[in-house]
Amino acid sequence: QVRLVESGGGLVQPGGSLRLSCAGSGGSVSVYNMAWYRQAPGKQRELIATIMGRYTDYADPVKGRFTISRDNTGNTVYLQMNSLKPEDTAVYYCNTPTRLLSWGQGSQVTVSS
Repeated sequence: QVRLVESGGGLVQPGGSLRLSCAGSGGSVSVYNMAWYRQAPGKQRELIATIMGRYTDYADPVKGRFTISRDNTGNTVYLQMNSLKPEDTAVYYCNTPTRLLSWGQGSQVTVSS
C-alpha cells in the first residue's frame, strides 16, 4: 500500500508562511482525492483542506489563508499556509478525505514568536 510522507514543517513567527508537501511512497496518490488534516496537542485530528479534481474546500479556521494544490503528476500534494497564527500549531497530516490510507508521520508546524 502507498505510504504517505509529509514534509516542510518547522518553526515560524505569527504572520509567516510555510508550504507543506505530501508525497506517496511505494505507490502514487495521484488516483485519490486528497486532504490535509491537523492535530493540535490534546485535540482530535481535524480535516482542514480537501482537493477533488479542480474543486477545493477548506475548514473555516483556515479559509482564505491556506491553499491546497497538487503537482502535475498528482503524486505530490501541497498545503500553502499564509498568515499563520499560534492556533495553527499542530502536527499536519495528509490522507484521503475518507482516511483511506495509513497515516504518515506528519509534519510539525509551530507558530510562535
